[in-house]
Amino acid sequence: MLTDTKVKNAKPKEKPYKLSDSGGLYLEVMPNGSKYWRMKYRFANKEKRLSVGVYPRVTLLKARKTRDEAKDLLDQHIDPSLAKQNNKARALENQENSFAAIANEWRAHKSKTWSQTMITRQRQLLDNDIIPYLGKRPLKEIETFELVGVLRRIEDRGALTTAHKARQAINQIFRWAKQIGRIKNNPASDMEGAIQPLNKSHMAAITDPAEFGRLLVAIEAYEGSHIIRTALALAPLLFQRPGELCAMEWAELDLEKRLWTIPQSKKKERNQVEGDHTVPLSDQAMALILDIQPLTGGGKCVFPNQRDHSRPIRTESLGKALRNMGIDTKNQHTTHGFRASARTMLDEQLQIRIEWIEQQMAHSVKDQLGRAYNRTKYLPERSQMMQRWADYLDELKKQALGGNVVTANFNKS
Repeated sequence: MLTDTKVKNAKPKEKPYKLSDSGGLYLEVMPNGSKYWRMKYRFANKEKRLSVGVYPRVTLLKARKTRDEAKDLLDQHIDPSLAKQNNKARALENQENSFAAIANEWRAHKSKTWSQTMITRQRQLLDNDIIPYLGKRPLKEIETFELVGVLRRIEDRGALTTAHKARQAINQIFRWAKQIGRIKNNPASDMEGAIQPLNKSHMAAITDPAEFGRLLVAIEAYEGSHIIRTALALAPLLFQRPGELCAMEWAELDLEKRLWTIPQSKKKERNQVEGDHTVPLSDQAMALILDIQPLTGGGKCVFPNQRDHSRPIRTESLGKALRNMGIDTKNQHTTHGFRASARTMLDEQLQIRIEWIEQQMAHSVKDQLGRAYNRTKYLPERSQMMQRWADYLDELKKQALGGNVVTANFNKS
């Protein structure tokens, strides 16, 4: 049997030679001085060799341990060499399907449509707050409690907004991995309520797709004024400010081009694009407008006030209608909340580019040189976005009516 001293002092010769230990284990010394541990064994009546490791990285003690493990496999009628190959293949597969690998694939895929600011923001979020804790883990082995731990680590340092952004990014990564067949289940879908909600001062808005679908069904079933019901039905489709929606005029609509142009004079001044604001009209929005045209098309206002047709309905009329439907406009959803609902779901559910969303909401969006985009910037893209959004809302209504509302995948490549 070998000793540590014999192994250490073994000198190279002109030809390779072997120093035997026990149980088939031996050290092969090469002419260049390299020393390799190998194990000779028989499997299925054939003599085979198992590569155990290189000395001195693999010591005599470690080599004997590997030999004993190989013998245990032989006792179970398992070929140690085949088991080693399988383990190596699994390790490689786990590396290729680690959270870090999939997250970087997702980032590369999404960055094609991201702005440089978004690319930088997502890279920092992943590299600083997520990958250090999940990166080496095989994606299919990660469980929900591990993801929650990552979020709470961020939350505990007081970065609640970052924690919510991390939750969104993690969910999108797992959802994408599921879409391309890397995993069967998304553990990130069960993180609702895992961290404290953001204490925002803005008006209440429903951002959960299932709950929003039920709201859309309630609007369709509203039994009040047809004018109010139409305005409410357009609110989620167009997600413009309630005052601008209520003040819509027939002269602002180009039904042939399917556009609604809101004049600068009607717009809120702070944080807005300069000039008029152009809103593309989806098939569903067009249908609502054409439906009400015979009723109000002879006047100035699309939604005229019942007492004075020269004036539009008040935004409070929409809020009152929501309350009549049983919606808590203080804590659940306001007429202004349709903007936040669209902003959130267009990003999280449809994964639309932030620039398109912000432009559609008439928020000021700068290009790489710091210049504000003009009112028609991204108009073709926004037209497609508005149609996808309208189709998504239709599906949410169908699912709500079916009593089985789920978050559908409307992300088109």
